[in-house]
Amino acid sequence: MKFDKTKLLVFALLVFGSVGCDRVTKDLAKTHLDGLGEFSYLNDTFRLIYVENPGAAMSFGADWNPDLKFWILSLLPVTVLGLVLGFVLKNINRLSLMHLTGLGLIIAGGVGNLLDRFFNNHLVPDFMNLGINTVRTGIFNVADVCITAGIIIILFTYKSMERATSELQAS
Repeated sequence: MKFDKTKLLVFALLVFGSVGCDRVTKDLAKTHLDGLGEFSYLNDTFRLIYVENPGAAMSFGADWNPDLKFWILSLLPVTVLGLVLGFVLKNINRLSLMHLTGLGLIIAGGVGNLLDRFFNNHLVPDFMNLGINTVRTGIFNVADVCITAGIIIILFTYKSMERATSELQAS
């Protein structure tokens, strides 16, 4: 299969750049926030605080049996990311740049958090929190932002992707 080299380059730069940003910000957070408490900005809308999350989003699965946690929080995501990457590579010539961006961000975020699971004793550094008064997000990191942004892009472009898939099946 012949790849559209421009799309492949854009996709690769997006994924590697996003993973790089995630790694750098996690290292900075550990160096400059770990053990120092909470920092509040913009009238307490944005907070910085360093925590190491043993689970998934909002510490989901943190108290699971270690074997179950390994299968669900490590191997399952590796499989899903592998399937998404395979889909991207198989369809790169047909996917729009928006679809590639969404899928690339999802892959980058997944890889960023998996690197921590595999090389940081299954602990994922989180350090950002948003909210107003008592309505707040969980504590998150750049990888989580990538995943969320990628999902939002895919959802907003879903209809056009659905049309493109129907046209491919019709031809």
